[in-house]
Amino acid sequence: MSKSYNLPDYSEYRFQTKESVLYISEGMLLVAVIGYFFYRSWVACMGLAPVLILFLKEKKKELAKKQRLELGIQFKDLILAVAANQKAGYSIENAFRESYRDMVMLYGEEEIICEELKYIIVGLDNNVVLEKLLYSLGMRSGLPDIIQFADIFLIAKRSGGNMTEILAKTAAVIEQKAETDKEIQLMISAKKMEQKIMNIVPFLIIFYVGSTSKGFFDVLYHNLIGIIIMTVCLGFYIAAYLLSRRIVDIEV
Repeated sequence: MSKSYNLPDYSEYRFQTKESVLYISEGMLLVAVIGYFFYRSWVACMGLAPVLILFLKEKKKELAKKQRLELGIQFKDLILAVAANQKAGYSIENAFRESYRDMVMLYGEEEIICEELKYIIVGLDNNVVLEKLLYSLGMRSGLPDIIQFADIFLIAKRSGGNMTEILAKTAAVIEQKAETDKEIQLMISAKKMEQKIMNIVPFLIIFYVGSTSKGFFDVLYHNLIGIIIMTVCLGFYIAAYLLSRRIVDIEV
């Protein structure tokens, strides 16, 4: 199975072609803005390549986290579908197979949970045990809920535990965590907005002062001392930006 499919690692995010064009363009625009406001030199933009790399790295982290959260929600619905199919009389393996149709109807064939179910079905068809397939998903996802489910599933299957009850409890725990996360994100949404506004305040201040007091910042541009001072300011700005993102980045 691993030879037939390039199984995704959800700890990393790979841009699609359209995303690469979009985010590289956004990063280049950011570099141009920084180059103008901090150095008043388009040539300086060439030396700001690390800013572009940092921007793309942070964007990948953001999208990877979003993808993992979506996978967790979809996995909860998968477990509910599997539990329903098992109650209908299917074996646990066939319950996963039948759940593929439910997930396609719920999310669409291209969604990540449907892709993962394809991997599981192919693995089952090639006599790979379900426990191993679920453990692989847990390790690649990095989600504690899926990892714990895979461990509990292995123990329950070997010891003859009540699989239907385990599936229902797992879905309930994941759903409760998802609701808690939504509540937290709602509570800090105002702070996130404040953080985004504060990120652009320095540029607005420079623009306003520079527009109303012509030549006020000239001493900081096109000379060694000015370049050093603005570079230090840029370093503090980037550090403050990263710190503010960490403060509002709360996970359940």
